[in-house]
Amino acid sequence: MADQGRSVVGKPLPPARTLPFPPKRSGSVAGRTMQESTYSPLPPEKHLGPDAPNILLVLIDDAGPALPAPLGGKVATPTLERIRENGIGFNRFHTTAMCSPTRASLLTGRNHHRVGAGQIAELANDWDGYSGHIPKSSATIAEVLGQYGYATAAWGKWHNTPAEETTKAGPYDNWPTGVGFDYFYGFLAGEASQYEPNLVRNTTSVLPPKTPEEGYHLSEDIAEDAISWLRDHNALAPDQPFFMYWATGAIHGPHHIMKEWADKYAGVFDDGWDVYREEALAGAKAAGWVPQDAELTPRPESLQGWDEIPEHQRPFQRRLMEVCAGFGEHADVQAGRVIDEVERLGYLDNTIVIYIWGDNGSSGEGQNGTISELLAQNQIPTTIDQHIAVLEEMGGLDVLGTPQVDNQYHAAWAWAGSTPYQGMKLLASHFGGTRNPMFVQWPGRIEHDPEPRTQFHHVIDVAPTLYEILGISHPEMVAGIPQDPIDGVSLAYSIDDKTAEGRRRTQYFEIMGSRSIYSDGWIASALGPRMPWVPGAPPGIRTWTPDQDTWELYDLEHDWSQAHDLAAENPEKLGQLKELFAIEAARNDVLPVGGGLWVVTMHPEDRISPPYTEWEFSGDTVRVPEFCAPALGTRANLVTIEAELGEKANGVLYKLGGAGGGLTAYVVDGALTYEFNLFLIQRTIIRADVPLPPGAHTIEIETTVLEPRPASPLRIDLRVDGSAVGSGTVPVSIPLLFSANDCLDIGRAYGGAVSRSYMDRMPFPFDGEIGRVRIAYTGR
Repeated sequence: MADQGRSVVGKPLPPARTLPFPPKRSGSVAGRTMQESTYSPLPPEKHLGPDAPNILLVLIDDAGPALPAPLGGKVATPTLERIRENGIGFNRFHTTAMCSPTRASLLTGRNHHRVGAGQIAELANDWDGYSGHIPKSSATIAEVLGQYGYATAAWGKWHNTPAEETTKAGPYDNWPTGVGFDYFYGFLAGEASQYEPNLVRNTTSVLPPKTPEEGYHLSEDIAEDAISWLRDHNALAPDQPFFMYWATGAIHGPHHIMKEWADKYAGVFDDGWDVYREEALAGAKAAGWVPQDAELTPRPESLQGWDEIPEHQRPFQRRLMEVCAGFGEHADVQAGRVIDEVERLGYLDNTIVIYIWGDNGSSGEGQNGTISELLAQNQIPTTIDQHIAVLEEMGGLDVLGTPQVDNQYHAAWAWAGSTPYQGMKLLASHFGGTRNPMFVQWPGRIEHDPEPRTQFHHVIDVAPTLYEILGISHPEMVAGIPQDPIDGVSLAYSIDDKTAEGRRRTQYFEIMGSRSIYSDGWIASALGPRMPWVPGAPPGIRTWTPDQDTWELYDLEHDWSQAHDLAAENPEKLGQLKELFAIEAARNDVLPVGGGLWVVTMHPEDRISPPYTEWEFSGDTVRVPEFCAPALGTRANLVTIEAELGEKANGVLYKLGGAGGGLTAYVVDGALTYEFNLFLIQRTIIRADVPLPPGAHTIEIETTVLEPRPASPLRIDLRVDGSAVGSGTVPVSIPLLFSANDCLDIGRAYGGAVSRSYMDRMPFPFDGEIGRVRIAYTGR
């Protein structure tokens, strides 16, 4: 409850229906001369009440509720435990089941489709609910608080800028600094290499301050940068309240963490995921996080049991989970470093800390376990023995978690991390995909309570909660644009009174056709057309309609984990909820139901891509995000390079993608080489017949698509000064993308090393001079 009976609800401030506030007027009176004038400035205007609290919002990525040790799991999370032991928790708090949608809803207080976030930004399409563009009619928390006088800053994963707007050329109005944040340091995409991320500071592309060999890790970097920002703020504006949004890339794939962190979990997961679920549920009950009558839901038939994993593959599957556990603990510890600095500077007693463990449930996108997680998104079939064989060539299990691979664990570990529920990330139909722990600490105002709040709430409720605590009325107009209503319901009442009746009566969920509708203790659920853990495109996906789906019905007042389907027993209630879903879907721009599937499974050719068919780059063009770069791995194209070479030239001519997958052209001791890295599983290397002599040359690399289908073989032809010097065939290309955060670089290779030939020489800059690079789609 609120400390000493004090409500956390703030005294209402004078309503500000229009933001920004009018400019401060002068208190002085101007005469004809200064001698005839009166100089009398008015005191500074303050729009906030006295002692307005600071706000620190921590969001961990892709983290299921059964992982943290304080909640019964086996992953040490000392910071989460600290916030729980000094504040309160919510065990019926919900997200959208996916990254961009949850973040858009969190920051705006609106349902995700209403703000164009029905799909992740990279897979957006033309329907309003899936556009990838948060409308200016839905101002963010940062925009509103900034107008009231807060300093606002964000770190880490953003994932709410339209993918086509993420280059150095902008536009920047949908970058964090364009939607209310004074400062941003992190990455715009949905994931990043933790060792070699493509970073931006405000609107400037920047390189990581250290290399992996020098000890760089992204989670540590954003913690250190946040600490630096806090120190500057304390020195220069100590009385100004701040809003900090600190969002890790962990534990989203790729699972990157230093060996010593993974080694802490050696042997912890040896019994496999089925046993983990049993132990995690028992642990959650012992921790008081779930009720004693919560039931364990069965494993889906299409998801492997641990006893089905061949003995020789089990060390690989165990190590993948050990790496993820170390990754999760490490991220939590970095959040703790930021909170430590808030405390050291004397801010903590008047700082609201909101810690959300997961923007959705644990992710099954690693499917059967992988050394390169974008294999799944590209729907390229492989076997675990292939992964293990490649890993052995690279150095064995200790390579997992390093910059050389983009590993992610088996989907059954995600299922285990979402205990006791049926769902996981991407399943909006069932908890496990949508139910995430949230904790709130405010030492000066909120009294610790070990018993979690059980009111049903959603991520859209955070924004109105903060507004109510601060006494802010939601503006009707921001920057001249009328504002859409807030969908969220403040949960401040539940902070004050844990026994209060819940005020969120209805909430819909939908991600790529997986959907559900909650209403007054009941939920109706439809799994949708695809299971995240099943490789490849689902049969019949191109003709799927939501009318084909079977709905389930659960009484959540008596069935915590959706263990008992009552659809057959209560068809009338199910019918009511299905009708309610249809109403909510129409009201919130969900239609067409499943619209997020358009690009990812039905029409990959409609993915976001630049509008050009020809480009001209200089020899020092770097860090062009792959979504905005020429599609050199999927389209027929001709790359023409004008270069001046020295004796036995060396260096990268260009590269697209990263260590987990990509293509590159480079020169080693004068030997022109093209390499296509198919997600580590297969490498095609084509070398010129003779070394390149010194001098000026025109190098051409032509790609021809051999079959009119996704993942078609490619023919690669190398020419120098018009003469053929080499050719070969790439057996399998990529349908979609090599990476979600890496880039096209010319003249050097930043980010991950596509080729192992220059892995130890990164960024392997070209030692000659590249005049210009022309790239054109050829249509062949």
